[in-house]
Amino acid sequence: MSVRPTATGTITPVNHPRLTQRTAARLLAGGLVATLLLLALFPGDSSGKENRIFEQFTRHIGQQIHKDKQAFAQASSCMAWFYHKAKTPPPPTAQGISWQAAAQPEVDCPRAYPDGMDEARDDFSKTQSLLSISLTFYEFALVADRNDDAIYSRTELQDLFRTLALPYDERDQTQKQIALLTERFDSWYRSRNMDALMQGMSDLYERGYRVTPSDRSELNRVMG
Repeated sequence: MSVRPTATGTITPVNHPRLTQRTAARLLAGGLVATLLLLALFPGDSSGKENRIFEQFTRHIGQQIHKDKQAFAQASSCMAWFYHKAKTPPPPTAQGISWQAAAQPEVDCPRAYPDGMDEARDDFSKTQSLLSISLTFYEFALVADRNDDAIYSRTELQDLFRTLALPYDERDQTQKQIALLTERFDSWYRSRNMDALMQGMSDLYERGYRVTPSDRSELNRVMG
């Protein structure tokens, strides 16, 4: 843009298409450079992706733990009630169970276990096993977050998928990766595949991952 004097002595801008286009191109280039610098310095979108994966994966496992705690508490309470009713000493159970047990065992337990003590004892064994798997899987998910920042970095995510025998492609959508992780948990949980889970934990340990004080504190919170 240039200027020219007018009859009144004021200055009127004169637009030149070449100059206008050149200025616009410079502004556009500058904007792109600034955007790239911001993405490099503050990669919020990429970290948000990994953050959502950690959050939703651990939440999915945590929801199952809650259900398992209730089922185990009921089986434990009813087994003890049946033993007491039969006047025989019950087998030792886990210490410190404070979860919701049968509110009225004389009503709830016969309804839940119409075949009596044997059925309650079998359910106690089953629910104990399932709770052990869900808690161990939760520990596994925490250990995979190596620096305890509640975010799976790209390297942590790669290691997590590898130890779970899952294909990893960083180009996959976040929801697809979350679905792969939760489906793996559901599959191993249903089949009670503790061997595969412990092998995955061992693989993480070989790569330098460890249970940290933060992990133990979170496990204690979930168990509470």
